[in-house]
Amino acid sequence: MKEWIAAALAVLVLMFAWVAAGPYMTVRAIQHAVQANDAGELAEQVDFPALRASLKAQMVDAMVREAGADVQSNAFGAIALTMATGVVNGFVDGMVNPAGLSAMMQGRRLWKNSKESFERPPLDAQGEPLPQAREPAPLENAKMRYESASRFTATVHDDQGQPIVFVLKRSGMRWRLADIRLPLGNEATQPSH
Repeated sequence: MKEWIAAALAVLVLMFAWVAAGPYMTVRAIQHAVQANDAGELAEQVDFPALRASLKAQMVDAMVREAGADVQSNAFGAIALTMATGVVNGFVDGMVNPAGLSAMMQGRRLWKNSKESFERPPLDAQGEPLPQAREPAPLENAKMRYESASRFTATVHDDQGQPIVFVLKRSGMRWRLADIRLPLGNEATQPSH
């Protein structure tokens, strides 16, 4: 009888350890899939429909807030916002792929044009580009933590010091990337429960 109890406890401990290590293993699998540009492996680790829906909602919300009440109440403004929502949807669909995820995981902003993204790289005295610093691997310096037993976050900071939070959710014993909270505004980046 004691052997059965010990075996059952050992199985429970192993299951707990597997679930506890799950988000770290998922982050590592995402890193490898993104670096290898392996869409099949990435699809195993990312809940793409949930991720796209979350990003679209955040970006549309930020756009509507930035437009203000005057634009929203104006008939032409409402039409413009509707057309802009279509652009956002297309942009998010194009951003949620291995290259786009890699850029976000390295802290690069894809959702806001910045002057620096259009500048030429610095040149040396002979007119040759200066060597660039090594880009970090996706989520290389992320701060990781559990928010709950079924929610885990990995946070990186963009080039302006703002947090980009990657949210992994557990379903059964499996962890998947299901949300990315962008620094678009206070309400837009709050977690959805």
